Amino acid sequence: MRNPRTGEVDYTFQPTPVSELAEIAQNARAAQVGWQDLGLEGRIAVLQRWSAEIDAAQDALIKAVTLDTGRRRESLREAGNLGKWISRWSGVARSALATDPTETANPDIGSIADYSPYPVLGVISPWNFPLSLSLMDAIPALLAGCAVIIKPSEVTPRFIDPLEKTIAAVPELAAVLHYVRGAGDVGAALVDEADMICFTGSTATGQKVAARAAARFIPCFTELGGKDPAVLLEGTDIDRATTALLTGSCLASGQQCYSIERIYVHRSLHDAFVEKLTEKAEAIKLAYPEPDDGVIGPLTFAPQADILSRHFEDARAKGAVFHTGGQIETHGGGLWCAPTVISNVDHSMQVMTEESFGPLMPVMAFDTVDEAVALANDSHYGLSGAVFGPEEEAIAVARRLDLGGISINDAGLAPFFIGESAVAEKTAFKASGLGGSRLGAESIKRFVRKKALLVNRSNTASAWWFDV
Repeated sequence: MRNPRTGEVDYTFQPTPVSELAEIAQNARAAQVGWQDLGLEGRIAVLQRWSAEIDAAQDALIKAVTLDTGRRRESLREAGNLGKWISRWSGVARSALATDPTETANPDIGSIADYSPYPVLGVISPWNFPLSLSLMDAIPALLAGCAVIIKPSEVTPRFIDPLEKTIAAVPELAAVLHYVRGAGDVGAALVDEADMICFTGSTATGQKVAARAAARFIPCFTELGGKDPAVLLEGTDIDRATTALLTGSCLASGQQCYSIERIYVHRSLHDAFVEKLTEKAEAIKLAYPEPDDGVIGPLTFAPQADILSRHFEDARAKGAVFHTGGQIETHGGGLWCAPTVISNVDHSMQVMTEESFGPLMPVMAFDTVDEAVALANDSHYGLSGAVFGPEEEAIAVARRLDLGGISINDAGLAPFFIGESAVAEKTAFKASGLGGSRLGAESIKRFVRKKALLVNRSNTASAWWFDV
C-alpha cells in the first residue's frame, strides 16, 4: 500500500479470499452463542482484559496508524480512544440493557424487556480514521453480545497486524472478533454473510451497501458523507470562532466526515472574520518533514488531491478569492494541502456544494438569519454543523438546521462523546446516513432485537377472552 508521506508502496497484504467469508461468518455465529452466555458482566471482564492488551500495544498501534494515515497527532487520539470506549460502553450497557420487570396499565399484566443480540455484525470502515472507525460500532456490539467481523479500508491496513495480536491474547474475544482484508468484493461478501451491517464511508458506496442489505432483509446503519456548514451570527466572538473553525475544518487535514466545509458569516463580521481566519491559517504549519513538526498531515488517499484540485479550479474560474493555500503541494513524495481560506464564494461553486474532504474554509456573507438557515440547509447532505453567537440565539438557529449533530460555539464536538450516557442521540439527515445513532445510551440497542415478555399473573379470565 502507498505510504502517504513518501508516495512509495511499502506495505503489502494478502486479501481474505471471498470464498472464505461464509466459513468465517459460520464460525463467528457458532462462537457467539458462548459469548452471549457469558452474560454482560462476563463480556465486560473479557473486554477489560483486552483493554489492558491494547494499553500495552499503544506504541505499535500508534506507529502503524501514523504510517497508514501520515498523521501522528490524530493517531495518538485514535489509539487512546479504545480503552476509553470500552470503559464508557460497559457502563452504558449495564443500564441500557437492563431487563427489570415493570408494571403495565393492567394490574394483572407485568412487562419484562428481553434483548437478543444479532449473531454477527459486519462492519465496513473507511480509511480516514482506520483504527477507531473500525471499532466505534464493534465495541458496543460486542458488549451487547454480538460476534463482529470487520472489513477495514484496503487503503490503510497496517494497523490490523498489531491490533490482531492484542485480540489473539484474549482467546474468548478472538473467537468472536475477526478482521478480514480486501477491497470492495470482500465488503460485498460480508454484507451477504452478516446478520446486520454498520457502514461508514461515501454516500455512493453506502447506497450500494444499504440496497444489498435490504435485499437480504437485514438492518443496515450507515454514516456517510457531509458538507458541514457553520453559521456565525451577530455577536459572535470572532477570535474564538476562527480558532474553533480552523481546527474544525483542518483537523486530520480536513479528511473527516464532520469537517466544517462551508462557513456563513453575518455581513457585519465578514471582513474581520476573513482577516483573522487568514492570519491564523497562515500560522498553521505542515507536519513535515517529521510527523511532529506541524499539525497538518498529508492527504492520506491520493485521489483526494484530484478532487481538491478540481474544486479549487472551479472556484477560481467563478471568481472566488483565495487568501491562503488553494493548491496541492508535493513534499517528500507525499501530497499536501495547506489550510485554504476562500471568500467571494456562492452556491454555484463546487467548494460550497460538493464534499471536498480537505482543509478548506470557504466563507460567504449573509444578511438575515432566515437567509443563513436557507443557505445552510441548501445541501443534500445533513451530517453535522456548527452555530456561533449568543447562546440562546445560536440554539434557536440550530433547531432550524437539517443536521444531526450541531456544535454550539464550537465545532466537531459529537465524536468526543461516543459512549457518553448523558449525551443526546442524533441521526444523520438526508444523504448523510441511514439508521440509528452512535451517540447516547440507547444507541447500544441497535445491536439487539427487542422482545416484550408480557406476563399474566391473574387466576381469572381476561376480559378479552372468549366466554367459553
